[in-house]
Amino acid sequence: MYLSKGFVRVNQFASILKLEARAIDRAAQQIELDGVEQALTLLSDCQGKVILAGVGKSGIVAQKIAATLNSIGTLAVSLHPCDALHGDIGIVTSNDVAVILSNSGETEELAALIPALKHRRVPIIAIVGNMNSTLAQRADVLLNATVDREACPLNLAPTTSTTVALAIGDALAMTLMQMRGITAESFAINHPAGRIGKRLTIKVGDLMHYGDRNPTLFAEATWIEVASAISSGGLGAVNIIDRAKTLLGLITDGDLRRWIGKIKPTELETMAAKQLMTYTPVVVTPDVLAYDALKLMEERTSQIDVLPVVDTEGCCLGLIRLHDIVGSGLQ
Repeated sequence: MYLSKGFVRVNQFASILKLEARAIDRAAQQIELDGVEQALTLLSDCQGKVILAGVGKSGIVAQKIAATLNSIGTLAVSLHPCDALHGDIGIVTSNDVAVILSNSGETEELAALIPALKHRRVPIIAIVGNMNSTLAQRADVLLNATVDREACPLNLAPTTSTTVALAIGDALAMTLMQMRGITAESFAINHPAGRIGKRLTIKVGDLMHYGDRNPTLFAEATWIEVASAISSGGLGAVNIIDRAKTLLGLITDGDLRRWIGKIKPTELETMAAKQLMTYTPVVVTPDVLAYDALKLMEERTSQIDVLPVVDTEGCCLGLIRLHDIVGSGLQ
């Protein structure tokens, strides 16, 4: 009996997903291309900001669409009709474009907002479910968001209608993004804290250890000095340089352990950095993306955990560790 009930519930769950998916598919088929073109032209040519408005669940969808537009570099704000009618309409200018969302198209607060927008000569794009409504009749551009029924078993709770409205808003934003030639790099500028943004903006120079945090030694340094520098630096490695600060090589704590393990005790006294170091190690410059440095470390037959950082002339600037990059949240 339990399995039977569970099976029924899963079927009900899946059927609701399919119902909403069919509603979006229908919206794609019933949308008028002229309306889409007009809406995109208004949004693309907008010299001010995009005002998103809706009441109830439509208002929440309006907030999400505004957030999406902002994320692609299109200035947008969500304006609640009630607040607008009590003073907040002051943020709206004639350079703006309004996008109003409503399933019924007859919401009182929205009906009262329309004259205020018209007074400011703000073009109105309506994402509306009732094509014969007041909103539909007074809007400058119509986008048909009609649905057969809500996913709600009582056909009451806004579900399918808000899903379709959100999908239309997303389609507008993503098409606008393509029209404006938004690249991954420009997208990342508005997402500095997200993984995408970090991968496309954080550079080696932002994470590297330099100055006093980057001990260096000359090639003549003893193995004891090498061990002390690695220990005091806490980076697991030390750069070896010449008198002009040109990078000669790199010694990691692993290199040191391997050499000490195989050398004769009588040779320890004369063992110097130039015998221990890896000559011409893999290096990066400060302007390299940290994510590219990460791939450089990992996509090798034998993974490396630290990279010397040099300038274009080969002068040693510092070190960057795999730990530094992973700790910045790039993975």
